[in-house]
Amino acid sequence: MAAVGSVDIELDLIGWLQAKAGPSVVVRDEVDNHLLDELPTVQVQRIRAGSDDGFRVDRALVDIDVYAATRGEAIALAGEIRGWLLTELAGSATGRAVYGRITSQPPPAVRPYENTGLRRVGATYQIYSHPVS
Repeated sequence: MAAVGSVDIELDLIGWLQAKAGPSVVVRDEVDNHLLDELPTVQVQRIRAGSDDGFRVDRALVDIDVYAATRGEAIALAGEIRGWLLTELAGSATGRAVYGRITSQPPPAVRPYENTGLRRVGATYQIYSHPVS
């Protein structure tokens, strides 16, 4: 649930990333039992509330994980996502939010996953935003 005066960052990022990644990539908030049939998949989750000023500015911490058939594919897509966020989304607006500073803390790295049929690479982003109006 979005804080007062803020945007649902997961919903906004999912839509924005889906448009950037195209139809061959699934972008969602949760993974399910069909994950192996939907590779590559990008999972977007707000992991902690972060903070907000109670009025408009939201500082969200967001985990973005990429699941792919190979390590190389997961690393490449995670790197593309990082580039999109840091160079295209930062300082711009979607239909719902204006995005300010975006940092990756840490940048994309291989993360363990119990299913050996796929690979997972993820990063945590600190994202400042506020509603468009």
